Amino acid sequence: MHIPLLFDAASPVLNFDFDLFLKFIFQPSPALLGGLAITIYASVVAQLVGVILGIFSALAGMARNRILRSISGFYVWFFRGTPLLVQMFLIYFGTPYLFGVDLFPNDVHLGFLSVRGGVLAGIVALSINEGAYMSEIVRAGILSVDSGQTEAAKSLGMTYGLTMRRIVLPQALRVIIPPLGNEFNNMLKTTSLMAVIAVTELFRVAQGVYAVTFKPFEVFLGVAVYYLALTTIWSLIQSFIERRIGASTSRGEEVPGLRARLLGLGRPQGGLGGGLGR
Repeated sequence: MHIPLLFDAASPVLNFDFDLFLKFIFQPSPALLGGLAITIYASVVAQLVGVILGIFSALAGMARNRILRSISGFYVWFFRGTPLLVQMFLIYFGTPYLFGVDLFPNDVHLGFLSVRGGVLAGIVALSINEGAYMSEIVRAGILSVDSGQTEAAKSLGMTYGLTMRRIVLPQALRVIIPPLGNEFNNMLKTTSLMAVIAVTELFRVAQGVYAVTFKPFEVFLGVAVYYLALTTIWSLIQSFIERRIGASTSRGEEVPGLRARLLGLGRPQGGLGGGLGR
């Protein structure tokens, strides 16, 4: 019985279309560039909204009001405890059924900006999910600040809001930035889930190319290169930001270099970075 192999003795090369692979990477089609743009701006918007939601959720979870604490606790419990894919389906397909109105039509006009409904639904799902994770990150950052500083601010007559803005959050930022950068790195890859609601982001475009060429390895290896490029660029930016703000220096820790960050070397086993991941 003859078993087909990727490497044929009669052929000096693998059964791999290098021309298609190189063309996919270095001669991207307008559709691929458009998918790349959607991946980037969806990641940025979802992360920004997620950070805002996370700050409000963390503050609500630490409030004296039991109702606020309960709402924050349920929010974090539900959106951290269910798959993002399920949440995306609930938001995109479930909300029209629940409210009797399509919240995400084909085109959504937001003033001067027009967005596809699927893109908006994907961003909403990513933002809400990210907010639940950021809530725990922000909460841990706030708790890392010595409570004596809050008491000192109160003794000076500073309000709770002013204390948070002037005293607590600026110091908590040093602790929040490293896991926040890791969350955005993850967000760049998680946007690929928007393909299931027909958003033509990077992975969805690659699926379309595969459907035409019937060469999955070349196409999906090419899209993997694009994701690697995005995460590598962000790792450089994150490393620069952490060094600029002196992240972790107050605890005597050294910020990992680019090689350690990319290969996962020297990552702390516990603490904030290790305990709040997905």
